[in-house]
Amino acid sequence: MKILVVDDHALVREGLRQILGSIESHVVVLDAGTCAQAFEFAEQHSDLDLVLLDFHLPDMNGLDALDVFSKSYPELPVIMLSGSASPLMMQQVIKRGAAAFLTKSGNSEELLEVVSIILSGGVYDSIKGMASAFSANELAVLKASEKLQLTSRQEEVLQLLLDGCANKVIGQVLNLSEETVKNHVSGILRVFGVNSRTQAVLAAKGLGYRPSSRV
Repeated sequence: MKILVVDDHALVREGLRQILGSIESHVVVLDAGTCAQAFEFAEQHSDLDLVLLDFHLPDMNGLDALDVFSKSYPELPVIMLSGSASPLMMQQVIKRGAAAFLTKSGNSEELLEVVSIILSGGVYDSIKGMASAFSANELAVLKASEKLQLTSRQEEVLQLLLDGCANKVIGQVLNLSEETVKNHVSGILRVFGVNSRTQAVLAAKGLGYRPSSRV
Protein backbone atom coordinates (compact mmCIF):
# COMPACT_ATOMS: atom_id res chain seq x y z
CA MET A 1 0.00 0.00 0.00
CA LYS A 2 1.31 3.44 -0.92
CA ILE A 3 -0.08 6.79 0.31
CA LEU A 4 1.01 10.31 -0.63
CA VAL A 5 0.69 13.13 1.92
CA VAL A 6 0.77 16.69 0.53
CA ASP A 7 1.21 19.49 3.09
CA ASP A 8 3.57 22.44 3.33
CA HIS A 9 4.24 21.90 7.06
CA ALA A 10 6.89 19.30 7.86
CA LEU A 11 5.45 18.55 11.31
CA VAL A 12 2.02 17.84 9.84
CA ARG A 13 3.54 15.51 7.24
CA GLU A 14 5.52 13.69 9.93
CA GLY A 15 2.46 13.34 12.14
CA LEU A 16 0.36 11.95 9.30
CA ARG A 17 3.19 9.60 8.36
CA GLN A 18 3.17 8.12 11.86
CA ILE A 19 -0.62 7.81 11.96
CA LEU A 20 -0.88 6.20 8.53
CA GLY A 21 2.01 3.90 9.33
CA SER A 22 -0.22 2.15 11.86
CA ILE A 23 -2.61 0.94 9.15
CA GLU A 24 -0.43 -2.05 8.30
CA SER A 25 3.20 -3.04 8.52
CA HIS A 26 4.08 -2.63 4.84
CA VAL A 27 2.40 0.72 4.14
CA VAL A 28 4.64 3.22 2.32
CA VAL A 29 3.96 6.89 3.04
CA LEU A 30 5.44 9.49 0.67
CA ASP A 31 5.26 13.17 1.51
CA ALA A 32 5.45 16.37 -0.52
CA GLY A 33 5.57 20.00 0.58
CA THR A 34 4.26 21.47 -2.67
CA CYS A 35 1.83 20.55 -5.42
CA ALA A 36 4.66 20.48 -7.96
CA GLN A 37 6.48 17.86 -5.94
CA ALA A 38 3.25 15.93 -5.39
CA PHE A 39 2.56 15.74 -9.12
CA GLU A 40 6.10 14.47 -9.70
CA PHE A 41 5.59 11.74 -7.12
CA ALA A 42 2.25 10.78 -8.66
CA GLU A 43 3.89 10.46 -12.06
CA GLN A 44 6.76 8.41 -10.68
CA HIS A 45 4.59 6.13 -8.51
CA SER A 46 1.79 4.72 -10.62
CA ASP A 47 0.86 2.37 -7.76
CA LEU A 48 -0.36 5.10 -5.40
CA ASP A 49 -3.47 4.04 -3.49
CA LEU A 50 -4.45 7.30 -1.85
CA VAL A 51 -3.57 11.02 -1.60
CA LEU A 52 -4.07 13.22 1.46
CA LEU A 53 -4.09 16.79 0.13
CA ASP A 54 -3.93 20.02 2.13
CA PHE A 55 -6.43 22.69 1.05
CA HIS A 56 -4.01 25.59 1.57
CA LEU A 57 -0.75 25.10 -0.34
CA PRO A 58 1.91 27.66 -1.29
CA ASP A 59 2.13 26.99 -5.03
CA MET A 60 -1.46 26.11 -5.95
CA ASN A 61 -4.98 26.34 -4.58
CA GLY A 62 -6.05 23.00 -3.13
CA LEU A 63 -9.12 22.89 -5.37
CA ASP A 64 -7.01 23.42 -8.48
CA ALA A 65 -4.61 20.71 -7.31
CA LEU A 66 -7.59 18.41 -6.83
CA ASP A 67 -8.61 19.13 -10.43
CA VAL A 68 -5.15 18.06 -11.64
CA PHE A 69 -5.31 14.79 -9.71
CA SER A 70 -8.89 14.12 -10.89
CA LYS A 71 -7.97 14.73 -14.53
CA SER A 72 -4.62 12.93 -14.59
CA TYR A 73 -5.43 10.11 -12.16
CA PRO A 74 -9.22 9.68 -12.14
CA GLU A 75 -9.07 6.37 -10.24
CA LEU A 76 -6.83 7.75 -7.46
CA PRO A 77 -8.88 8.77 -4.39
CA VAL A 78 -8.02 12.07 -2.72
CA ILE A 79 -8.88 13.10 0.83
CA MET A 80 -8.82 16.88 1.30
CA LEU A 81 -7.56 18.19 4.63
CA SER A 82 -7.98 21.72 5.95
CA GLY A 83 -7.07 23.61 9.09
CA SER A 84 -10.29 25.61 8.76
CA ALA A 85 -13.62 24.52 7.39
CA SER A 86 -17.03 25.71 6.32
CA PRO A 87 -19.94 23.90 4.70
CA LEU A 88 -19.30 25.80 1.46
CA MET A 89 -15.65 24.81 1.39
CA MET A 90 -16.61 21.19 1.97
CA GLN A 91 -19.22 21.35 -0.76
CA GLN A 92 -16.69 22.76 -3.23
CA VAL A 93 -14.22 20.01 -2.41
CA ILE A 94 -16.76 17.21 -2.83
CA LYS A 95 -18.09 18.73 -6.06
CA ARG A 96 -14.56 18.73 -7.45
CA GLY A 97 -14.24 14.99 -6.89
CA ALA A 98 -12.58 14.49 -3.50
CA ALA A 99 -13.33 11.18 -1.81
CA ALA A 100 -13.66 12.93 1.55
CA PHE A 101 -13.15 16.22 3.37
CA LEU A 102 -11.66 16.29 6.87
CA THR A 103 -10.43 19.02 9.20
CA LYS A 104 -7.03 18.84 10.87
CA SER A 105 -8.75 19.35 14.20
CA GLY A 106 -10.10 15.81 14.02
CA ASN A 107 -8.47 12.88 15.79
CA SER A 108 -6.35 10.05 14.41
CA GLU A 109 -9.10 7.47 14.92
CA GLU A 110 -11.43 9.44 12.66
CA LEU A 111 -8.76 9.80 9.98
CA LEU A 112 -7.93 6.10 10.05
CA GLU A 113 -11.62 5.19 9.85
CA VAL A 114 -12.14 7.36 6.77
CA VAL A 115 -8.94 6.11 5.13
CA SER A 116 -10.04 2.52 5.76
CA ILE A 117 -13.46 3.14 4.21
CA ILE A 118 -11.99 4.71 1.09
CA LEU A 119 -9.18 2.19 0.61
CA SER A 120 -11.73 -0.63 0.84
CA GLY A 121 -13.71 0.93 -2.00
CA GLY A 122 -16.43 2.38 0.21
CA VAL A 123 -18.00 5.84 0.12
CA TYR A 124 -17.61 8.28 3.00
CA ASP A 125 -20.42 10.79 3.61
CA SER A 126 -18.46 13.95 4.43
CA ILE A 127 -21.59 16.02 5.04
CA LYS A 128 -22.86 13.57 7.64
CA GLY A 129 -19.41 13.10 9.11
CA MET A 130 -18.84 16.85 9.51
CA ALA A 131 -22.34 17.71 10.73
CA SER A 132 -21.26 18.02 14.37
CA ALA A 133 -18.53 20.51 13.41
CA PHE A 134 -20.99 22.99 11.88
CA SER A 135 -23.65 25.15 13.43
CA ALA A 136 -27.31 24.83 12.50
CA ASN A 137 -26.99 28.06 10.50
CA GLU A 138 -23.99 26.74 8.54
CA LEU A 139 -25.84 23.53 7.69
CA ALA A 140 -28.81 25.63 6.55
CA VAL A 141 -26.45 27.51 4.25
CA LEU A 142 -25.24 24.23 2.80
CA LYS A 143 -28.78 23.09 2.04
CA ALA A 144 -29.65 26.48 0.55
CA SER A 145 -26.57 26.51 -1.66
CA GLU A 146 -27.43 23.06 -3.00
CA LYS A 147 -30.83 24.34 -4.12
CA LEU A 148 -29.22 27.34 -5.79
CA GLN A 149 -27.05 25.06 -7.92
CA LEU A 150 -24.06 27.37 -7.98
CA THR A 151 -20.94 25.93 -9.59
CA SER A 152 -17.85 25.40 -7.44
CA ARG A 153 -16.17 28.44 -8.99
CA GLN A 154 -19.28 30.57 -8.47
CA GLU A 155 -19.24 29.54 -4.81
CA GLU A 156 -15.65 30.77 -4.56
CA VAL A 157 -16.46 34.06 -6.29
CA LEU A 158 -19.56 34.57 -4.15
CA GLN A 159 -17.55 34.08 -0.96
CA LEU A 160 -15.10 36.75 -2.09
CA LEU A 161 -17.97 39.06 -2.97
CA LEU A 162 -19.22 38.59 0.59
CA ASP A 163 -15.73 39.47 1.79
CA GLY A 164 -16.03 42.78 -0.09
CA CYS A 165 -13.46 42.00 -2.78
CA ALA A 166 -13.44 43.85 -6.10
CA ASN A 167 -13.24 41.87 -9.34
CA LYS A 168 -9.52 42.59 -9.67
CA VAL A 169 -8.82 41.15 -6.23
CA ILE A 170 -11.05 38.14 -6.89
CA GLY A 171 -9.09 37.48 -10.06
CA GLN A 172 -5.81 37.65 -8.16
CA VAL A 173 -7.01 35.32 -5.41
CA LEU A 174 -8.48 32.75 -7.81
CA ASN A 175 -5.92 33.27 -10.59
CA LEU A 176 -8.61 34.34 -13.07
CA SER A 177 -8.82 37.19 -15.57
CA GLU A 178 -11.12 40.09 -14.69
CA GLU A 179 -13.29 39.19 -17.69
CA THR A 180 -13.72 35.64 -16.37
CA VAL A 181 -14.58 37.01 -12.94
CA LYS A 182 -17.22 39.28 -14.51
CA ASN A 183 -18.74 36.26 -16.25
CA HIS A 184 -18.93 34.37 -12.96
CA VAL A 185 -20.48 37.37 -11.21
CA SER A 186 -23.09 37.60 -14.00
CA GLY A 187 -23.84 33.91 -13.50
CA ILE A 188 -24.31 34.46 -9.76
CA LEU A 189 -26.71 37.34 -10.43
CA ARG A 190 -28.78 35.08 -12.69
CA VAL A 191 -28.90 32.33 -10.07
CA PHE A 192 -30.14 34.76 -7.41
CA GLY A 193 -32.42 36.57 -9.87
CA VAL A 194 -30.97 40.02 -9.09
CA ASN A 195 -29.42 42.86 -11.09
CA SER A 196 -26.36 43.91 -9.06
CA ARG A 197 -23.58 42.41 -6.97
CA THR A 198 -24.88 44.32 -3.95
CA GLN A 199 -28.28 42.70 -4.34
CA ALA A 200 -26.59 39.31 -4.74
CA VAL A 201 -24.63 39.80 -1.52
CA LEU A 202 -27.79 40.84 0.33
CA ALA A 203 -29.68 37.85 -1.05
CA ALA A 204 -26.85 35.53 -0.07
CA LYS A 205 -26.75 36.94 3.45
CA GLY A 206 -30.49 36.43 3.65
CA LEU A 207 -29.90 32.73 3.04
CA GLY A 208 -27.28 32.61 5.76
CA TYR A 209 -24.05 33.14 3.81
CA ARG A 210 -21.47 35.05 5.82
CA PRO A 211 -18.11 36.76 5.08
CA SER A 212 -15.15 34.54 5.80
CA SER A 213 -13.04 37.41 7.22
CA ARG A 214 -9.97 35.67 5.78
CA VAL A 215 -9.20 38.12 2.92
